Amino acid sequence: MKIELASRTSRCDGIALILVLCITALLLIMLEATVNRTSGASTLNARNRQYMAGLYAAESSTEKVFAMMKTDFLSGQLAAITNHMGLYTGAVPNSSENSYWNNWQFSDGQGHLNSNYVYCALSQWQLSTNWGAVGSQYAGLYGWTNLYKVISNAKQLNTLYNITNAVQLNVEMDQIPVFQFAIFYNSLLEFVWCAPFTINGLVHANGNIYAGSIDQLTFNSLVTLTGSIVVTNWGGYTTSQYKYDGTFNAGYSTNGQTLTLPIGTNNTPAAVYQIVCMPPPGESVTSALAQERYYDKAEIVLLVTNVNASTVTVTANLKTSASDPGTNITATYYPTNYNSTNYVQITTNFPFLTMTNTFTDQREGETVLATDIRMDLLSKWLTTNAVVNAKFPNSGGVYNASTVPNILYVADNRNTNSGQMTAVRLKSGTTIPTNMVTIAGQNQPSGFTVATPNPLYVLGNYNCPVSADLNTATTTNNAYPASLVSDALTILSGSWVDSASNQTLGSSGGGVRTASSTTVNAAIITGVVYSTGSGSTQYSGGVMNLPRLLEDWGNGGSVTLTLNTSIVNLFNSARATHQWQQPGTYYYAPTRQFSFDQNYLNYTKQPPGTPLLGYVLRASWATVQPGTTGS
Repeated sequence: MKIELASRTSRCDGIALILVLCITALLLIMLEATVNRTSGASTLNARNRQYMAGLYAAESSTEKVFAMMKTDFLSGQLAAITNHMGLYTGAVPNSSENSYWNNWQFSDGQGHLNSNYVYCALSQWQLSTNWGAVGSQYAGLYGWTNLYKVISNAKQLNTLYNITNAVQLNVEMDQIPVFQFAIFYNSLLEFVWCAPFTINGLVHANGNIYAGSIDQLTFNSLVTLTGSIVVTNWGGYTTSQYKYDGTFNAGYSTNGQTLTLPIGTNNTPAAVYQIVCMPPPGESVTSALAQERYYDKAEIVLLVTNVNASTVTVTANLKTSASDPGTNITATYYPTNYNSTNYVQITTNFPFLTMTNTFTDQREGETVLATDIRMDLLSKWLTTNAVVNAKFPNSGGVYNASTVPNILYVADNRNTNSGQMTAVRLKSGTTIPTNMVTIAGQNQPSGFTVATPNPLYVLGNYNCPVSADLNTATTTNNAYPASLVSDALTILSGSWVDSASNQTLGSSGGGVRTASSTTVNAAIITGVVYSTGSGSTQYSGGVMNLPRLLEDWGNGGSVTLTLNTSIVNLFNSARATHQWQQPGTYYYAPTRQFSFDQNYLNYTKQPPGTPLLGYVLRASWATVQPGTTGS
């Protein structure tokens, strides 16, 4: 029995040992699987981390290029982009910026190290240039869209895995004619206490919009701004007096990207004012600012200057481009001893010009020495003057030259006494100069632009060749593309009389300061005297009063002022600087019939010299196959 029992015990111990060995083997197998799985997951995680780091590195390189291109475009448009393409291809992250980049190798996917691939197909650099809708928040705008492709390949060095990542960024750069906006302000845009006002075109402000009124303010198109829409006490009013804050039937978008002019510096109103100024001596005509100056854009530059205390010289410089030294026509007269004899050079050489008229601007409290230009006689002079025709050949009044005189720049720099200011005034402008040019394969009127650093006055109807269209919003087939660019703009009705300009409103009894209904068909770029505070004497008058008035347009608005226009404010007035005052001082308000001219949405009908705003956005982003030029 003892022997049998011992045998049974030994057998059981053997079975137990086998079970233990089997379990141990299974545990070892499970442990190995766990270790392998952990090792595989760790490997995958490490590879994934390296892959993501590569994507971020490649993206950093494309973003560096984007920042440089955006800065260049907004300061110098496409010319700056073309000039700096070599900088963009070499703009990869480097160790001088951060030692981290010592561990990376960048390439353009074509075998070139320390390079990006930056491409545009037309003219070597430009991928596409076409007129079309602008994306992002500015729905409804059209412009010339320029698309650039930026690709960067990035590879991390001294790692376990040989991974190269590639990222493609498409950069859209848009050139947007400023006159596509019904209203565009380069700073605060004010509608406070406006008369009933309905706006049917796009509105934009590089700043806030102040609203709030006793009368209805309605926007029927998209409103965009870089700031916010604010209802505040302004113009001497309190918010409790407002009945309407504004109705935005097409919505609004706040905190947007600033729309800027490419002038090579910041876009403050003071900086942008330079586009109406004469250039300083020695300024390069190829600089970003020079290319935006109306002085350099103009084919006819008319300068009025004092030779000495008793002699004034008028010079018209005719030039086909900014770099052309031009051909001069000159005349001299003697204002202190005025008579027909010493004025004969003006009447002979410039039959459209009168230098001897004066009148009172009661807002400014000054006597205006006017350079008066009769637009009908200017039209005739452009087609009949031998010197003009030698510079700009024409046949039957139709210009054949590739560059034609479509922009007149006038600067009256005569000496003045205290209480005087010089200005430019346009008269007899029912029909303005134009010539037929080929745009987009079609023959059509080029239109005409007048620009001046002086205050500008427009007397009577302007650019209204068909009488049936007066006092209407009709401009489709009859009015020419036109713009008025100035330090300040004042509209005088056809009933204006210089000799009555110093009289108090309502004092004449004969209605000599009573306005008559007037129509102006032209886009406007002009300055304002900005609000300096919330008081009634500190208010700019708002966009409604950007076109200045000096007459009784009917107390209660019985006379109509019709503007078919685009209203653009880019800067402060620097010469006509007196603050706006409430109606009843130097004017009574008209019935304002302000309409956006839909012609300006067609780039072939933009006025000559229209400034182009810059807008930049990331059109698309994608990962692409390394070592290729992307999609």
